[in-house]
Amino acid sequence: MVEDGISVGGGHMPTVGLGLWKLPEQSVTQTVVDAVAAGYRHLDSAADYGNEAAVGEGLRQVLQNTRVGRDDLWVTSKLWNTYHRPEHVRAACERSLKDLGLDCLDLYLIHFPIALKYVDFSERYPPEWIHDPKAQTPRMEPDLVPIAETWGAMEGLVEAGLVKEIGVCNFNTGLLHDLIASARIKPALLQIESHPYLTQERLIRLAHHYDMAVTAFSPLGSLSYLELGMAEAQECLLDESVICAASERLQRTPAQVLLRWGVQRGTAVIPKSSQLDRLRENIDVFNFSLNEAEMAAISALNRGRRFNDPGLFCEEAFSGFYPIYD
Repeated sequence: MVEDGISVGGGHMPTVGLGLWKLPEQSVTQTVVDAVAAGYRHLDSAADYGNEAAVGEGLRQVLQNTRVGRDDLWVTSKLWNTYHRPEHVRAACERSLKDLGLDCLDLYLIHFPIALKYVDFSERYPPEWIHDPKAQTPRMEPDLVPIAETWGAMEGLVEAGLVKEIGVCNFNTGLLHDLIASARIKPALLQIESHPYLTQERLIRLAHHYDMAVTAFSPLGSLSYLELGMAEAQECLLDESVICAASERLQRTPAQVLLRWGVQRGTAVIPKSSQLDRLRENIDVFNFSLNEAEMAAISALNRGRRFNDPGLFCEEAFSGFYPIYD
C-alpha cells in the first residue's frame, strides 16, 4: 500500500474518496465538480442514494470541462437489495451506468447481504426498503436468494466488461469465508462501517488475509446519523480527548486526525461533505502522521458501537426484523 492509493484487484483506488450518501440531488452535481477540483479522484456512489443521475451530470461536466479524464477517476456503485436475483443484476448495473453516464464501473459492490423482493424500475426507483408503500402495513419483504447466486451474476458483469472489480459491503466474517470458498472471481474489496468506536480489527484482518482491500464508511463516526435519530449528540468522536490532543499536537482538525487514523491503519476512507472547505480539509491527510501512542489511544476508544445496523433500523423503520451482525 501507498498512502494515496490502495490496490483493489488489478486496479489502484485513491485512499480518500467522496462518499455520496445523503448528498442532496439538487446540489450533488456541483459537489462532484468541486470535489474533483479539490483533488478527489474517488467517488463512492450507490443506486439507493437516489442521486446517481445528478452525480452523472457532475461527472459529465468534469470530463467535458477539465483535463481530468475517465481513467483518472475511480467510481464505485452498489447493487441494491431488491436486485439480488441473478436475472436482475445486470439490469441494475446498467441502470447505474446509464445514470452515471459511464460505460464501465471501476468497482461494483453488493450493498447489503440482504435480499428483498424485486421492484421493477417502472414502479419505483430507487425502491428503497419498503416493498409496497401503499400497503395497509408497509414493510420490507425479504426474498430467499443465496449470496452465491447473486455473486455469480456479479462475476458475469466483469466478464461482460461492465465493471472492472467486484466486492461486497456490510459482510461479516462468516459470509466472507463462504463467499471466498465458492467464488470464481474473488471479491476485491470489503466496504464496512469503521471508526474508532467500531474498529473491526478481526474483520479487516480477515479481509486482508483474503487479499481484499477495505473501505471504511462513516469514518468520522456519528455525524451522518444524528439527523436520522440513529446516534446521540454525546457520541461525537470529534470531542474525544485523545483526538483533540492529537489535533493540537499536529495542528490539524479533529476530523483530519480521524481520517488519518483510518488511512494509517490501511483502509480507504470515504467521508461525506458538500462544503468546499471541508472537502479540501478531508483530503489533506497525507503530509502528517500519528505516532504509535496516538494510534493505540485512538484505537482504544473502540466500544463496538455500530450506527448503521439493519438489526435495529429495519425493525424500527421498515417493520422487518433482519439482523446481519451477531
